[in-house]
Amino acid sequence: MRRFALAGILIATRLFGQALTSEQSRIVDAVNADAANSVTLLEQLVNINSGTLNPAGVRRVADMLRPRFEELGFACRFISMEPVQRAGHLVCERKGSQGKRVLLIGHMDTVFEPDSSFQKFARNGDTATGPGVADMKGGLVIILSALKAARAAGALDNTNITVFLTGDEERHGNPVSVARGDLIDAAKHSDAALEFEGGVRAQGHDAATIARRSSYSWTLKTAGREADSSGIFGGAGFGAIYELARILDRFRQELREDGLTYNVGLVAGGSSIAEQSGSSLTATGKNNIIPAAAQANGDIRTVTEEQYERVKKKMETIVADHLPGTTAEIEFGEGYPSMPATEGNKDLLRVLNQVNRSLGLPNMEPFDPALRGAGDLSFAAPYVASISGLGAYGGGSHAPGETIELKSQTYQTRRVALYLYELTRGTVVR
Repeated sequence: MRRFALAGILIATRLFGQALTSEQSRIVDAVNADAANSVTLLEQLVNINSGTLNPAGVRRVADMLRPRFEELGFACRFISMEPVQRAGHLVCERKGSQGKRVLLIGHMDTVFEPDSSFQKFARNGDTATGPGVADMKGGLVIILSALKAARAAGALDNTNITVFLTGDEERHGNPVSVARGDLIDAAKHSDAALEFEGGVRAQGHDAATIARRSSYSWTLKTAGREADSSGIFGGAGFGAIYELARILDRFRQELREDGLTYNVGLVAGGSSIAEQSGSSLTATGKNNIIPAAAQANGDIRTVTEEQYERVKKKMETIVADHLPGTTAEIEFGEGYPSMPATEGNKDLLRVLNQVNRSLGLPNMEPFDPALRGAGDLSFAAPYVASISGLGAYGGGSHAPGETIELKSQTYQTRRVALYLYELTRGTVVR
């Protein structure tokens, strides 16, 4: 026997590199036996449209999952997020005193709203396509199947596990203090947080996420003096669109650095602009009128909060350097904070790699955070040791044709089930 420290917690573990124990073998056998049922559940979940802005669909997913968690001895509740115009979160808990207090994080929503042409699950041998099939309904199925296997082997008894499934990960409600307040509270009462966003690979090998980039939105608005186009560059000034172009081009040239991206997603300019929910800009005007208004909506992603604050100030300085006859302002919205690679996160990866060795799988190396998008785990990470990338393997997320590798679902579930077993085994000293 040996002991290791994880985020100030001591827990006893076995040495690996040996045959699985009888209990571990029962867990693996139970995962294998549930493989067909898990694909059936995946198809059912994918065929429910649960776009973030479709609260009825998100609740249908919660209603499908809730009794399945309750069958495993979890007490479940649905937290409405009507105050932030979102569906809400499904939270299922088991209370016990053995091992670590483990928080499992996932989300029920997808980017595919009811008006999307991509709506149904379709299987093609060892792969399948469907809206949200990998991001992240495949991860939801992994959570449930791993817990079922643990229960079948008697390994859920006296454990302390919270499953927290948000309903607005793809487009969280505002203010974020309300939309993520309950998740943050759950993190504060946990010892380890595991997120089931899609699995990732680096150079052909499975990798783990112990650091993630931030994701914040920004809105740039410029204004000019509306006049006949014959006065452009003269007494009438340069107009709002040239001012917008100046700023965006300086962003392109002057902001670049490692780990940073800054995208422009929407642009409009003319005599006037109308905006709807941050996802639609409509301009009116004429080609012979100097434009009075222009707007660009974008995002910025950083590997640290220090990088975000520094680049944010640089963007504000660029915006303030106006062309003649124009003004401009930039606003930064709430978003997902960055998640640094803490020692607690690294310790969680060490335990995961012990599990990998016990299953005969290669070690998982840390995935480059500059290549990983933001996620709900970033809200929990300041309070608890955290790791992500335990969900489904697939490709094409957020686009029609999104794919899942069904052949990897079973081995990923075996990995997760034994990982949970290890984290909930020993006696934790709090």
